[in-house]
Amino acid sequence: MNFETVLLYNFDEGEKARKIKMVLLKMKVKIKKVSKEQYLEPIGFLAGNKEIPSSGDIYEGEGFPEEMLVMKGFTSSRIDLLLKEFRKAGIAKVNLKAIVTEYNQKWTSLELYHELQEEHAKMNPKQTL
Repeated sequence: MNFETVLLYNFDEGEKARKIKMVLLKMKVKIKKVSKEQYLEPIGFLAGNKEIPSSGDIYEGEGFPEEMLVMKGFTSSRIDLLLKEFRKAGIAKVNLKAIVTEYNQKWTSLELYHELQEEHAKMNPKQTL
């Protein structure tokens, strides 16, 4: 069974985080809040892929301030529904979003973050994070 999981990074316990969690719970999606100390673990491990082992490394650096949302196990129609529900709930846009893939599941959160930041900058040259 491929359970839908969302990894949440840097969502404080404010209104936006509360609304996101409500939408995810309503859709029966597993929520995992990722702490800065876990940034060196592979994305796939954090998302619950049993085939990807823990790195065992603890991150002690600064981390990154931006919100990041990483989805695992979603079909494209479920992603569309999730984003529609976010809009309906009045949730402000999350600029850094990704899907766990065969390609990125062994990356660390920091590697994924830098990749998403670059992509976002290319697609939104006038907007800064």
